[in-house]
Amino acid sequence: MRILYLEDDRFQRDLAKAWLEAAGHSVHCIGDGAAAIRCIERDSFDLAVLDWAVPPPSGFQVLQWIRRRGLGIPVIFVTSHCAEADVVTALSHGADDYLTKPLKRLEFLARIAALGRRAGVESENLCTLEVPPYRLDVKPAAVWLNNQRVRLKPREAQLALLLFRKRGEVISRNEIVETVWGMPAQLASRTVDTHMSRLRKLLRLDGSHGWKLEAVYLRGYRLAQAREDRRRPWSPAAAPDALDSTKREPPPS
Repeated sequence: MRILYLEDDRFQRDLAKAWLEAAGHSVHCIGDGAAAIRCIERDSFDLAVLDWAVPPPSGFQVLQWIRRRGLGIPVIFVTSHCAEADVVTALSHGADDYLTKPLKRLEFLARIAALGRRAGVESENLCTLEVPPYRLDVKPAAVWLNNQRVRLKPREAQLALLLFRKRGEVISRNEIVETVWGMPAQLASRTVDTHMSRLRKLLRLDGSHGWKLEAVYLRGYRLAQAREDRRRPWSPAAAPDALDSTKREPPPS
């Protein structure tokens, strides 16, 4: 998972980061609340770990900002605030879990994994992902549309897997580059745009098969479920009375 870690204590932050990365997670560490908000605005994460007492805004205020924006990122507090009232306040305002320091490694990693499962983060060990009319095989990466395999290059297939795993979410360019190209986010954005345009055509992600690949300005891309157009074509039967010739006033005699 891609995890945002808000913690201003360098020792605590480096220790938890080492644990999480050893467990296979990608961790972005931030030392103050304002930087955390900026990071969430421009990037996408599977989970946020927040300390309460950090340079303003506090971790609790960051939680409130996340929930006011309607973001569904799971949030776990890791803090020295151990009073029952603090735990209740955080959970009642949208936190998903709460741990007090000092951290215990195995419990911490288990709670992170449990939050990921509850949030629907796909397991890397999943063999097949079914999103009708699409089917995606994980190893080797391959995509099928209406039971017909689509000819994709390996990187295009990995990109499709990322999009369908996180369907409905905005995926930042940083995450796309790190996940698909396997490198820090230094790739030209035009490269990502070109691959997305090609994938849109190859998989017909134009809404005609229930899914539409959308560019989200200044943020990245989203694979969204297409909305059915409920508008019916015009017909005389559906025309307003003013246009119905059978209801016009007779001409004057």
